[in-house]
Amino acid sequence: MRRRTTCEDRDLQQRPSRTADSPQEPGPEGPEDMKPFRRLGLLARMRRVMMLLLVVYISIPFIVKLCPSIQAKLVFLNFMSMQYFLDLKRPLDQGLNHTHNLYLEPEAGLRIGVWHTVPALMWRAAEGKQGDWYESTFSSSHPVILYLHGNAGTRGGDHRVQLYKVLSSFGYHVVTFDYRGWGDSDGSPSEDGMTSDALFVYDWLKQRLDDKTPLYIWGHSLGTGVATNLVRRLCDRGSPPDALILESPFTNIREEARSHPFSMVYRYLPGFDWFFLDAITANNIRFASDENVNHISCPVLILHAEDDSVVPFHLGKKLYSEASRSQSLSGHKVQFVSFSSALAYKHKFIYRSPELPNILSDFFTRQQTDDPT
Repeated sequence: MRRRTTCEDRDLQQRPSRTADSPQEPGPEGPEDMKPFRRLGLLARMRRVMMLLLVVYISIPFIVKLCPSIQAKLVFLNFMSMQYFLDLKRPLDQGLNHTHNLYLEPEAGLRIGVWHTVPALMWRAAEGKQGDWYESTFSSSHPVILYLHGNAGTRGGDHRVQLYKVLSSFGYHVVTFDYRGWGDSDGSPSEDGMTSDALFVYDWLKQRLDDKTPLYIWGHSLGTGVATNLVRRLCDRGSPPDALILESPFTNIREEARSHPFSMVYRYLPGFDWFFLDAITANNIRFASDENVNHISCPVLILHAEDDSVVPFHLGKKLYSEASRSQSLSGHKVQFVSFSSALAYKHKFIYRSPELPNILSDFFTRQQTDDPT
């Protein structure tokens, strides 16, 4: 009997059998075959990225040298603020319910923003009060601190506000302001302009204070350069303040720029001074506190944290050594207070020290008893 051949049978008959010796048909490449190509592609991309970074690294010094105004912006950082939605007209929003916002004109057409915080014991009386009431409080016997802040941010910066609260709780008036070009103040920043603004606010305060009311100047970071500029001018004209407090100070802006973390990637580059530091000098920026202390004739207190990475501790110590040898400070108290790295106060948290009230009161008391006049 004949077997019927189906289509499936014909397919089976026509399909050749594959043996172990039969050649393999070429197939798609597997993951293992692609690995060398992937590695080569990754290396090529890495080389391109490294070349791009190298070009940028080499270009930056030349850009700064050709456009020294860039270096000035990096010194002042007045354009940089993390509190973009802060209304400086409302210090109450920062928890300063005993602070008044006002504006002064150091020059015609130039307006700068100022905060006046009264001693904390007046906070209830300050509720709802306007400028006239705040100005009248200067007639009290409470000492006044003129605070000069550092670069970046505004007078409403968080660590600054915390210091105002601490000083206010100690019984001090605190007057602070934004230099021209900072915050809501008019104008553009410069060392001379910052110093002129500070001098104007100082004179404005002196006109409202009793001769017996102590007026201290407190500078922080870049503000210490402004503070020594200001006090040098005051001493040159024969009217020094009652004391100068320098928090996290440096010797001069060139040494600070060389020691700043931002300069680390270029610090050992040949021509670093020519590319970067000379660009700062070209903008007429010096902040030479190490020179200024030779013209200052009032008590000086320096506060510095050992773990300060922005203004290294050794610069504050060096400034103290310069001040201690100064002939103009002979007979005046020059004191250096360091804060251990274990406290983690870094560059801007010295206000957290529970010892701060004792440090200030001891210093002010001693400088009054040691006053050579």
